[in-house]
Amino acid sequence: MRAFKSEISNALDRQIAIMERKFPYFDSRFHYHPELELIYIKNGSGKRIVGDKMDTFNSGDIFFIGAELPHEIINSEEFGKHATSGLSHAIVAYFNKDVFSKGFYSLRECSKINTLIKKSNRGIKITGKTNSIVAKKMEELVTKKDFDRVLGLIEILHLLSVSDELEYFVCEGYEGNLNDNTADRLTKVFNFVSVNYNEDITLETIAKVANLTPPAFCRMFKQKTKLCFFSYLNEIRISNACKILTETGYNVSEVAFNCGYRTLSNFNKFFKKSTGLSPKAYREKALA
Repeated sequence: MRAFKSEISNALDRQIAIMERKFPYFDSRFHYHPELELIYIKNGSGKRIVGDKMDTFNSGDIFFIGAELPHEIINSEEFGKHATSGLSHAIVAYFNKDVFSKGFYSLRECSKINTLIKKSNRGIKITGKTNSIVAKKMEELVTKKDFDRVLGLIEILHLLSVSDELEYFVCEGYEGNLNDNTADRLTKVFNFVSVNYNEDITLETIAKVANLTPPAFCRMFKQKTKLCFFSYLNEIRISNACKILTETGYNVSEVAFNCGYRTLSNFNKFFKKSTGLSPKAYREKALA
């Protein structure tokens, strides 16, 4: 699966598009576009790929995706094609940076917004109180019309530009312009891991998925993600373990096995290294 290019503005015949999207499941494919995208997940959960990083998303999450940054949203099973958990629901704002002039970005009063736009090329997750405020503003934005929509969008950009409750998806040195072959290989790897993270994945196995020799795969993966593959695999496994611990009654040994760890000691070691807590303490804190 390759990252394909789309142009939202041309398809919708507008430079700023605010949409409320309700589907049985999200099906965005791995794509990129010249528009910036602000997306508020009102209902839905699963995996999201931004650039060369994969992680989970849940209801309430808000992301700010920069221009030309490849991304995809993949629903979890309860929000899949045969879901019974209700519609996947999001509010999305698309706009091209050039909709505001160079003079706008050069204003001293807009310097922080200009910086925000540049940092969006790394992909941004909005957290904390800022998340709650922006969620409410996006609810209001979808009801606005004409110039009020422009003012509402600028207000949200200002809120984000002065917030310190932002997390970045990809590292500062990320090269967003992946060539087709690299994007194709990375996407195959991400998709394979998302489905098979609970299996015993060897270097030889994952190198075959990318159609590379093991040494070539290691070089490519480290260059594009700044991680060795097994560090990335552990991130995905621990992320899923956190979800299982807080949403099910499985004991710690069952969680470890369901996330691909064959010994409890290894699971405990990697879990504490990633979260700072033991699995039991993590569950108790999350459910307190």
